[in-house]
Amino acid sequence: MSDAELQTPTAPPRTPLQQSWRILRRNRLAMSGMIFFIIFFVAAVAGAVVTHQWFAKRPAIMNPATIRLADKLRPPLSRCDNEEVPSAERPPFGMYLLGTDSLGRDVLSRMLQGAWVSLTIGFVAVGISVLVGIVFGGIAGYFGRWADVVIMRFVDIMLCIPTFFLILTVLALWGGGIFKIMVVVGFTSWMGTTRFVRAEFLSLREQDFVTAARALGQRDLRIIFWHMLPNALAPVLVSATIGIAGTILIESALSFLGFGVPEPYATWGKILSDGRKYLFDAPWLTFIPGFAILMVVLSFNLFGEGLRDAANPKLRERGQ
Repeated sequence: MSDAELQTPTAPPRTPLQQSWRILRRNRLAMSGMIFFIIFFVAAVAGAVVTHQWFAKRPAIMNPATIRLADKLRPPLSRCDNEEVPSAERPPFGMYLLGTDSLGRDVLSRMLQGAWVSLTIGFVAVGISVLVGIVFGGIAGYFGRWADVVIMRFVDIMLCIPTFFLILTVLALWGGGIFKIMVVVGFTSWMGTTRFVRAEFLSLREQDFVTAARALGQRDLRIIFWHMLPNALAPVLVSATIGIAGTILIESALSFLGFGVPEPYATWGKILSDGRKYLFDAPWLTFIPGFAILMVVLSFNLFGEGLRDAANPKLRERGQ
């Protein structure tokens, strides 16, 4: 080896996280989905801030429940110059940026509150399904035998039942509400996570570090949650990202059918359902929430697909 080769500095090896970020950054569709997800998250946080009455004596900055019959069905970018509307009920800056609905309620404030409702239901419901799936999948994959048979046959039974109709049935008997939708959707969508975790645990339980942990006398629960679970989270996170999009779509469909979040909360599906009566007179009531649902679900799916590619060890080796 020559002196020039000895003096040439070599780049430090990339960590798996750096390799994954490099693959994700090269995927333009995934990055576009991530950017739109950030915009949606900011809009949801803004909706929670400006549409919520934090204290009894402090009104909301943008109240989505304020009715202005004098300004009903106003188009987007129209000014609130009607003298019949009190000054306290006028929107910020005196303009309806996204128009009003059939009751004169500001569509922008209702869309912001709907973003917060959708994000809350999506994250909490997916969190419940991931937690249930990790427990069942970990037990089935680690212990195997009768535990694996019982859990996986139960998963097969649940997959045979149409999930959406099961949710409709439960909500029709139990009633709607944010908390109830989160619980029902969460406890009816854990089967995919269970399968992912079980598959990862089946490949991990024969690894040397698991054998060493057993030889040291560690308990099964510690081996499952302390040693094996961190190595099986990559496909679970990808599944959770795509699951949030599905949950938002389910919540919008439930609200469209009248089984979703009740008043006074505004949701995108409810805005879409109210706008179908005025499709030709006020088309923005249909296009705005429909486009928002389309873009949010598409962005989550694209970001989830990009995360799945970035978490693939073969692609990381190529990227290195």
